[in-house]
Amino acid sequence: MNYREQLTNNILPFWIKYGMDRKNGGIFTCVDEKGELYGTDKSVWFQGRALWTFSKAYNTVERNPEYLEAAKSIYAFLNRCSDADGRMYFTVTEDGRGIQKRRYYFSETFAAIGCAEYYRASGEREALLAARKYFDIAYECFTGVRLNEPKFNRDTYDYKALSPVMIMLSTAQTMRAVDVEQKDRYARIAKECLDEILHGGFLTDHALLENVSADGLAVDTPTGRIVNPGHSMEAAWFVMLEGILTDDREAISLGKKIIDITLPLGWDRKHGGIIAFTDALGKPPVQLEWDMKLWWPQCEALIAARLAYEIFGEEKYLHFYREAEAYVQKYFIDEKYGEWYGYLHYDNTVSTTLKGNIFKGPFHVPRLYMIMEVLDGGASIESYARYGE
Repeated sequence: MNYREQLTNNILPFWIKYGMDRKNGGIFTCVDEKGELYGTDKSVWFQGRALWTFSKAYNTVERNPEYLEAAKSIYAFLNRCSDADGRMYFTVTEDGRGIQKRRYYFSETFAAIGCAEYYRASGEREALLAARKYFDIAYECFTGVRLNEPKFNRDTYDYKALSPVMIMLSTAQTMRAVDVEQKDRYARIAKECLDEILHGGFLTDHALLENVSADGLAVDTPTGRIVNPGHSMEAAWFVMLEGILTDDREAISLGKKIIDITLPLGWDRKHGGIIAFTDALGKPPVQLEWDMKLWWPQCEALIAARLAYEIFGEEKYLHFYREAEAYVQKYFIDEKYGEWYGYLHYDNTVSTTLKGNIFKGPFHVPRLYMIMEVLDGGASIESYARYGE
């Protein structure tokens, strides 16, 4: 696949044409198969994610003024997406009035990376200050300085989750690369997150678990046995990338281990594709969508496999990468109307024809394409991840 051509002629133009709100600013993501809007509620995750995507494309792929214009519009709209307490909403109306807030602070992490990347693209100092603000709020939530309602009753169900740690690792990586004035702080936080992923109980000999007890022990319950193969593959390449950037051989090796233990759990050997959920011990998964194929786990598996091949040179990773690449070309990419479908049934028939919703927009697919464009061009992953370090 020619990732650069597809990124610049298909993926990004799709969202610029159909997603950008020319009236209020920001981006819509509720678009159907042909790109027509079916809803105007805006995902705050995707204000930050799309800001990052267009800014990153401008910084690393081509200095297309359309990318910078889109980023500028989203950056301006992002200021409307916070409540009076400083926390960001999860969804807002088309003109930025709050609809829903969630306990999670991922809106802030995505806003942080978006503003940081936009700072590189625009040179606007205010964008860097905004990135710091959003990062600080997210980190306060992450560390408990800002208290959030727990997902479970901690007196009876005291779990800690993988996803906040891996997202904080990735956010710290981006901030470290852009905000050179505070890079030592971000490096420390990235190291804390890396250690938690690898040594906090999530990584076992047979799976990377989504939830473990507060003291880092595996729990034999449906919640404790959940494996999200997409998260596992994403965490694997985050971990390997951190190992590359900091010359941490253990991280690189354990990132490889995560891939090796995840593929047997997550890859559908009959129909192809990475499934949504599974049970670490082979018991019945409780998620009704467990065997569906979602767009983003395919992206993360491709990145992880390709990076593992670049590092270790083992043919098994290249073989899987080629197989997974052929799979997404056959089933996910819409050659007629553009972009990717988001949700397939277990047998790869399309579950819904939408191209975007509150959770799917311009992030995982363009991030995949940008990384592959860099690697296909003969550069290393470091050239994609490093700026000011």
